[in-house]
This record gives sequence, structure tokens and C-alpha cells, in this order.
Amino acid sequence: MTVYSGPVFDMAAKQFAIIADHLSIPLDERDRLLLPKRAVTVSCPIRRDDGTVMVFEGYRVQHLLTRGPTKGGTRFAPTVGLGEVAALAIWMSWKCALVGLPYGGAKGGVSVDPSAISKRELEALSRRYMQEMIPFVGPHTDVMAPDMGTNEQIMAWFMDTYSMHYGHTVMEIVTGKPLSAGGTLGRREATGRGVAYLAKRVLNDLAINLNGATAVVQGFGNVGSFAALELHRYGVKVIAVSDHTGALYSASGLDIPDLFRHAERHGSLAGYSSELQYDPRAVLTLACDVLVPAAIERVIDGDIAKRLRCRVLAEAANGPTTPEADLVLEQRRDEIFLIPDILCNAGGVVVSYFEWVQDLQQLFWEENEVTQRECQILDRAFDQVVTRARRDNVAHRTAASAIGVERVRAAKTVRGLFP
Repeated sequence: MTVYSGPVFDMAAKQFAIIADHLSIPLDERDRLLLPKRAVTVSCPIRRDDGTVMVFEGYRVQHLLTRGPTKGGTRFAPTVGLGEVAALAIWMSWKCALVGLPYGGAKGGVSVDPSAISKRELEALSRRYMQEMIPFVGPHTDVMAPDMGTNEQIMAWFMDTYSMHYGHTVMEIVTGKPLSAGGTLGRREATGRGVAYLAKRVLNDLAINLNGATAVVQGFGNVGSFAALELHRYGVKVIAVSDHTGALYSASGLDIPDLFRHAERHGSLAGYSSELQYDPRAVLTLACDVLVPAAIERVIDGDIAKRLRCRVLAEAANGPTTPEADLVLEQRRDEIFLIPDILCNAGGVVVSYFEWVQDLQQLFWEENEVTQRECQILDRAFDQVVTRARRDNVAHRTAASAIGVERVRAAKTVRGLFP
């Protein structure tokens, strides 16, 4: 029995069971590795603009505190629930361990549609959520970051609320802040930049000419838009993009810089072009060299996995591929090169770590140093995953997760079980 439920948590648990079997982890060790250390549920009442009071439910799950403070985003979305947040925290633990960061995984969120409340209400909700979390978070306990539905402004409100409580500025309580509030150069671009960098590396390894390559990006939010922009800069032709408002397609390639500017101004792809509109359901199965799912969890199921026509699957989203789809991809390993999510989108937490370090030291780096260090860490992790996959003759997801789980297990073993 567990308080966590739902399809996303079930998916994370199933993935862990596969890795635990692969690593021959004894049954009596598994719950300690899988189940979160701490879960918090809070009520966040705010006064609406019309004078009424409305209560929103908020969550924070801290999966692992063995390797250092926990780290993870906070999402504002109508679908947020405890099971989903727990799954995301678990994946973050494996991700941080894989890339060698001194963090455990965490995740948080509020069940709200940010577009349905005013800016004043959004600020009130953001501050109330952080106020409720103060007893459970801290620069050496749990460091928050943005996620779906949150941004630099909300991180600034989080930081200010926490700082006002303690009577002095505590920049290092959150990452993903504006530069003017202690943020780092390169953080906003970091996740998408890392996705594109690893995709480029794989294309080069497969001897696919970047200037003749094509890409499809499903999800044109912060991660997907920067991934598309970076792929475009490399010379890759991005032929299709989509978001929650629709999809656009052009066989000759889309004008990604112009699309990026449109999405920045209007918040979505809506209204960009009627001539380029395309069926969003068909985007994932378009023929392309690189497919970047950069939206939500579980978008690639077993049926879609059979119909994928990409050469490289670069998972920019968390958990975009179901375990059933993984079974199909296992059979298609020679056709599709998978860059699993805990490696592919790790650039965001890597640069968040850099921001936290800079805030703690009050010493800030230039953007080229941030980017260079991000790529070095991603290269090292990529080499380890590919080497492990070849050695054990397993899928890249199995190799990446095995490395992460092994490192977490080693930390728990050496520290022991508190009596």
C-alpha cells in the first residue's frame, strides 16, 4: 500500500522494477530506493480579484536526501497531483546521480490553470505556496526551480517570500531566477540547449549531415522552443512543431527564429499561420532524423512507438515514453537511437546546480563558461551511458537508469540505515 497513485507514478515504479531486476537488487532494499523520503500536501487560500476566497492544493515531494539537498521544479497545472509529483521526483534522483550532481530529486506543484487567474492572483498563489513550504525547504534541504506553468518571475516571488521570512536575501533557495535577482546566464536556454547538443552529437556519430537533417519538435514551450532554435542554428531543418494550441508543418523547413519570437510575444503558436497548420496527432509519427518530444509525460505509447519514423529520439520531456513503448523501442534499437529523458534533458538541472553554486559563493560566471561546463558534463554522462549499454547489451534507458540507481544505492549503503 502507498499514498502515491496514478498512471505516471505507476510508470515510474514499473521502470524502477525493471532496473532493480536488472541490477539484482534484493527485494528488501527496493522500497527504500523507490519510495520518497518526504511528501507534503498544503492548502493555499488566496483572495480572488472579485473578493472571494479560493483554495488551491499544493504538493512537494522530496525523494532522496542522502546525496545532498533535493532539487526539482515546481509546476502549476490543472493535472498536478501527488502521484505525478512523486514520479517526477524519483526521475530527478536518477538524473542527478547520472550526471554526478550532489542532489537528490524533488518536485512540487499546485493544481491550477495559470491562464485562468490574473497576474495579481498568480503572485498571491505563488507567495502563499512558498510560505506554506518554508518549514520544509532551504538552500541545503530542498532547492526549487521552474517547471511547466512557472517561470523566472514566479521564482523571484518564491525567493522574495522566503527571504522576507528570514530577514535577509537568500538567493540560493531557488534557481531559474531572473539575472537581476541572482540568476545565472544560460539557465533559461539550458535544457533545450542540452537536448540539441546531444542530438547533434548523435547525428555526427551516425554520420548524418547536419545541413541535410530534419527535426520535429512536439511541445514548443521553454524547452522545445530553445531546442528547436539551437537545432536550427546547427543547420538542421525543423519541419514541424506543435504545442497545446496546434501544430505547424513545412517540408522545406519552418522559420524557427520567427516562430520563437511569435511564441515569446503571444505565449503560444496560435495565430502564426493558417497555411502551415497540421494535425497535432500526426506530428510524432512524421518522417524525420530527430524527434524531440518536449511536452508532457506518456505521449509515446506502444502503438505510436511502432509508427515512429525518426532516426534519433531525443526525450526532452520527463517520461514521454511508456514502458509498453520501451518494449517496442527495444526491438527497434538498430533503427532508432534513444537519448533517454534523464540524460537528454539533464542540462536544465546541471545549470541550475551552477546557479546554486554561484549564489552560495556570490561569484558569477560568464555564459560561455556555463555552456562549456554544461556540455562537458553531458558528454561525460553520454559516454558512460553508451559504454554501459554496449557492455551489457541493454537499451540506453536501462543503462542510464542503472547508473543512476546504482549511485543512489551506493550512497544509501555507505551511509547506512539510521537505527
